[in-house]
Amino acid sequence: MATLTIRNLDDTTKVQLRLQAVRHGHSMAEEARRILRQAVLPQPSASDSPCLGSRIHAHFAALGGVELELPA
Repeated sequence: MATLTIRNLDDTTKVQLRLQAVRHGHSMAEEARRILRQAVLPQPSASDSPCLGSRIHAHFAALGGVELELPA
């Protein structure tokens, strides 16, 4: 594991980081690690997400589905 030192961090940013860490139940160091991880991870593009029909199907799949009688 590497160590990172951040110099010249203004007091307002430090206070906001501390408050956000408290809200999330983390230490300031863990909150900073989570923020950095989120910032450098590749963001999924729109083409990576399933289409609306697939998302609807996945949402209701746990209900078991239903068989419909189609008219002739």
